[in-house]
Amino acid sequence: MPYSNLQTLLDNTPMASLLKFSTAAWYDSRNNGDLHKWRRAVSELPDLNPSSVDLLNSVRVGDAGDCPPELQTRLTECLRVMMPWRKGPFELFGVKIDTEWRSDWKWERLRDHVAPLAGRTILDVGCGNGYHCFRMAGEGVRLAIGVDPQLAYAMQFQAVKRYVPDVPVFVLPTTLEQLAHNMQSFDTVFSMGVLYHRRSPIDHLLQLQGCLKPGGELVLETLVADGPEGYALMPKDRYCRMPNTWFIPSCETALSWLLRCGFRNVRMIDVCDTTTQEQRSTDWMRFQSLRESLDPENPALTVEGYPAPKRAVFLANAP
Repeated sequence: MPYSNLQTLLDNTPMASLLKFSTAAWYDSRNNGDLHKWRRAVSELPDLNPSSVDLLNSVRVGDAGDCPPELQTRLTECLRVMMPWRKGPFELFGVKIDTEWRSDWKWERLRDHVAPLAGRTILDVGCGNGYHCFRMAGEGVRLAIGVDPQLAYAMQFQAVKRYVPDVPVFVLPTTLEQLAHNMQSFDTVFSMGVLYHRRSPIDHLLQLQGCLKPGGELVLETLVADGPEGYALMPKDRYCRMPNTWFIPSCETALSWLLRCGFRNVRMIDVCDTTTQEQRSTDWMRFQSLRESLDPENPALTVEGYPAPKRAVFLANAP
């Protein structure tokens, strides 16, 4: 159901080759023991019709009055099967999913700076459960495609999309590397929270550039470290308990990487510390979060002794 009209939207476009294998293969070819229970939870979601949908100011679908108490209980139980919920928040028929990340804060920091999204075709790399894609739909995009290899996030997306089937938003459980190379098909490409997970950040930036139409806009959000141009923090092992963190550039280094890759009109629009109010454990994400990743005696440092996380947002245009 969530992908029923995607191929129609892609036909006769350079993105037609995006679906190089069936959506069933994306799921069935992956060895994940939880997939069965997630699929069952999605299939058991109650049939509900929202009286209102707000994707512009939040991701809110329906009201509590649209859902009898017994069905709200069932809805909550099904959604909890797909825990942990990391990106959000969401509200479905009065059920408030308080996610680990206040992704709405990140969205507010960039929404007034990016090129207007109405009518544009968007790619969101490392999209998680598609929260920001739904927010893009609120801005009037023609099409928003998110890619993320985690099946859990794709199933969370399916749960939300069930109640807004006509919204032109799709989350594909795949990676940027598995997409057709050099598509030059998207008006805007988002890469938020991905760059520092790449062993080769320059290759990642060039791959993003290859997805953009000439003149298209890149929205890049990443961890940054204080330092001069040319400096990048390379953790010895982990950073904030994350084992797959490779290079955390200074702001000036990130700008120079973008310029070296040939991007134009390169600029930084925001930089801020990540706080334990923006990223934290909740009843919908009960594992350790940022607080447990900071030095308890000096929260300006991570548990490994590195500077606490700071994030910046950069914009650039493809040549």
